[in-house]
Amino acid sequence: MVTKLTLLCLPYSGASAMVYSRWRRKLPQWLQLQPVELPGRGARFGEPLHTDMRALAMQLARELRSTLKAPYALFGHSLGALLACELAHAFRALGCPEPVALFASGTAAPTMRADYDRGFAEPKTDAQLIEQLRTLNGTSEAVLANEELMSLTLPILRADFLLCGRFQPVQRPLLKCPVHVLGGKADKATTEQLIGWSRETLGSFSVDMLAGGHFFIHEHEAKVLRVIKDQLEVHHRRHALAAVG
Repeated sequence: MVTKLTLLCLPYSGASAMVYSRWRRKLPQWLQLQPVELPGRGARFGEPLHTDMRALAMQLARELRSTLKAPYALFGHSLGALLACELAHAFRALGCPEPVALFASGTAAPTMRADYDRGFAEPKTDAQLIEQLRTLNGTSEAVLANEELMSLTLPILRADFLLCGRFQPVQRPLLKCPVHVLGGKADKATTEQLIGWSRETLGSFSVDMLAGGHFFIHEHEAKVLRVIKDQLEVHHRRHALAAVG
């Protein structure tokens, strides 16, 4: 029997868990993808949106803990990276084991966000949100011009930006798991802001820089998945040997 390692994936601002659905058929059999849907989108569209990162993380941890099986890892891109980190702490607060690894992709570290999130603590207008989407180069002009689609997307995006803009780091025991950071060479997050993730753990730390802008996880999907697989393979082997022993 193949020993499974679960990969919980947290979406970026404005997105649903569906952004990771393509990964399922591109990962090895032992790596079980579990995209995490956030309230207010996708299959949970009717639920209230959150603007408090820690409250959201604790809600997700309580929902997931009954089915959470060790070993597991966390991956998040942009907003999802911050949320993945908070989820690791929330699991620990509930008495669950830590992840075997945390992957933080495409955003500044929790303690390096003063400049990164400047102007995001207050709600943005529809026009400001659309312009922000335009600068990130992840949304086509046809989609931005679709009023019906934007009327569904912009409230989610507004709440998600507030999640990031109102986030404040707190003093607490550091994580013990390895933290692996992925960054886009043409993205907004600076090298210093990415390296700041090393302050979140007592474990090992690595940074992989990929070509592309903020949505490098889609532009260079194969490379992103290779980094994840390579980093998790050692944990998979360790748990597989422990299961045999």
